[in-house]
Amino acid sequence: MAGRLVVAKIGTSSLTDDRGAIRPAAIEKLCTEVAGLRAAGERVVIVSSGAIAAGLPVLGLGRPTDPAVLQAVSAVGQAHLVDHYNRALAAHGLVAGQVLLAPLDFVNRQQYLHARQTLRVLLDLGVVPVINENDAIADDEIRFGDNDRLAALVSHLLTADLLVILTDTPGLLTGDPRLDSEASLIEEIVAVDHELEARAGGAGTARGSGGMTSKLAAAKIAAWSGVRTVIAGATRVDVVRDALEGVPGAGTVFVPRAVRLPARKLWIAFAVASSGTIFVDEGARRALTSRPVSLLPAGITSAAGSFDAEDAVELAGPDGAVFAKGLTRYSARQVAELGGRRSADLPPDIPAEVVRRDDLVILP
Repeated sequence: MAGRLVVAKIGTSSLTDDRGAIRPAAIEKLCTEVAGLRAAGERVVIVSSGAIAAGLPVLGLGRPTDPAVLQAVSAVGQAHLVDHYNRALAAHGLVAGQVLLAPLDFVNRQQYLHARQTLRVLLDLGVVPVINENDAIADDEIRFGDNDRLAALVSHLLTADLLVILTDTPGLLTGDPRLDSEASLIEEIVAVDHELEARAGGAGTARGSGGMTSKLAAAKIAAWSGVRTVIAGATRVDVVRDALEGVPGAGTVFVPRAVRLPARKLWIAFAVASSGTIFVDEGARRALTSRPVSLLPAGITSAAGSFDAEDAVELAGPDGAVFAKGLTRYSARQVAELGGRRSADLPPDIPAEVVRRDDLVILP
């Protein structure tokens, strides 16, 4: 019987020094813990940031702002990053398998199934997958905190038992320890709400692409996937094992939800940025939240933002409160022109559904 499956994500700030160079000792520590879990019969997938930061000193560059240059740097740095993992895992008789993914791989059903099959075969072969975002050929700009979200999506993909996000703090604290000497660890969070998200800061270091905000977003995705998440300090001894075993104080534990969202709806809800908002009347909100129906033009009162068909939009009720998110089949111009009309009054070439139920997620 296969052991438990852990997805361990480690960030750039935990892997590099102040100059942006990789610290081999940090990777060796993580790989030693992975080896210990493997020896105990558990399975581990590593999601590792650090390619861009690793490439900068090799090329003698400071951090550029041009996305194309960042992508080129990541291609150089990725090779150096994986070489460190290869050597650190080989010291324990383990083999690393590089896998480069992007969140878009979780939208297309065929790509989703292929990614899952590849990772499962690697695990069956005894390989330790080392995953990073495919920055070098991404279609859009390298985005804030993508590897945190990517790790959560991988946890969903593989139905992991645990997602542990390793960072440079012991977990989520009651305050910023740089400003509050009495800040203490929050050991358990049942749900990520707006107040908690508002308290989270930005990027913790200049080398990292994310901060606690992106980690909370990842914990929310994992919770909706039914996966327990722990945000913990990368320097803690045996941190991955302690997180897996539920040792008190190992980090901040996020309790998973009982209902697991499909991968496509996870992507819509949490991984795609909203391009605008469609406002609906109370009848439409009540129907959408209580029954498996699609949004029709008749229930729309107005729209905000500039969006095209197939973009992600938020849905808000008469009070302005957002209650859902989905992929629209209408552009903002079409919503403005056709909102409020009955289906029978629509032009024949216009879809009857503005947001199909399969492309709609009701938010808590």
